[in-house]
Amino acid sequence: QVQLVESGGGLVQTGGSLRLSCAASGRTFSSYAMAWFRQAPGKEREFVTAISWSGGSTYYADSVKGRFTCSRDNAKNTMYLQMNSLKPEDTAVYYCAADKAMLAPMSQYSYSYWGQGTQVTVSS
Repeated sequence: QVQLVESGGGLVQTGGSLRLSCAASGRTFSSYAMAWFRQAPGKEREFVTAISWSGGSTYYADSVKGRFTCSRDNAKNTMYLQMNSLKPEDTAVYYCAADKAMLAPMSQYSYSYWGQGTQVTVSS
């Protein structure tokens, strides 16, 4: 099993940047595919980005391509989400997720483990 803890959320102005972190417990972090999802008030949880075990493959939602970058450091058991050119519509609770399989990286149902979330608020 793996436990996930997100950090780095906060309040930022439109056009600003934030870097989220997802720290994982356990010694098998490198065997887990990871992802970020987000949920805005009154909306369903949506896919943001996913990254393979090695970091060699990444997937992005169209809405964040070119602005967000997902990476991981397996030596530190941590995944990152660098968010640039933030927009008010990026405001949401951001969750990290993990699973040993990566059958459908953009589906929340593919992930067995979830963090508690971190709030990102982008002011206009």
